[in-house]
Amino acid sequence: MKLEDVIKTNVGGLITACISRKQLVDLMVCRVKDTREAEEVTPLVIFSANGHSISIANSDPEMGRMLNEADILHADGQSVVSFSRWFSDNEIPERSATTDSIHDVPLMCAETIKHFLLGANQATIEKCDKILSDKYPNFNVVGTQHGYFSEAEEDQIVSKINASGCEVLWVGLGKPKEQLFILRNKSKLNVPVIISCGGCYNFVTGEYKRAPEIFQKFGVEWLHRALTEPRKLLWRYITTNPHAIYCVIKHRYFV
Repeated sequence: MKLEDVIKTNVGGLITACISRKQLVDLMVCRVKDTREAEEVTPLVIFSANGHSISIANSDPEMGRMLNEADILHADGQSVVSFSRWFSDNEIPERSATTDSIHDVPLMCAETIKHFLLGANQATIEKCDKILSDKYPNFNVVGTQHGYFSEAEEDQIVSKINASGCEVLWVGLGKPKEQLFILRNKSKLNVPVIISCGGCYNFVTGEYKRAPEIFQKFGVEWLHRALTEPRKLLWRYITTNPHAIYCVIKHRYFV
């Protein structure tokens, strides 16, 4: 699948790709293959959207601008899929959670691809590297870097990433730090695919727990997270979920 083949739709002000999990993988793999012989590479930038993203994008126009700068903004949250069915011109076929995507790439593509993992703390990123490398022979981790660095150190980190020869760069620094890092440095990164991935590494290592399948099936994984981490997440979901619904309706009928 090529970037120009992707249909997009406006969900709460975020221009979101109408793609499946498999199509997201196909986009990534296609870009990797197409650039293997190229001397210079323009990265395919992939960000994710959920209800929280819609809320903060409408509260902070700069965040909305950054998210819409991505080549692909995919539906990380089931709410975005549902909103597209009810309040947009084109439906998103399914949720493509980044926590699934990091497994989907080696599972849905036999090609061996070189990855660089950026983010989390040193222990987590090393553990994530080992788990993915052991589990998937075609998931070749060629470099890692913890996420505790300053903006002044970014040039050094960019050089490290480029020297690794990676083909997919996963950036798990949390919003908005990961988007800021990617947009500041994409012109200097000689990497075919750059994908933001939030707390993805912590889910791989088991430090964060995915919701039971029944929660995922009905699109309320956020509820499980809020109940298991109430101090950290409950207030966020109580405030941002209604706001996201309001923003989706506003952009559909009043903007």
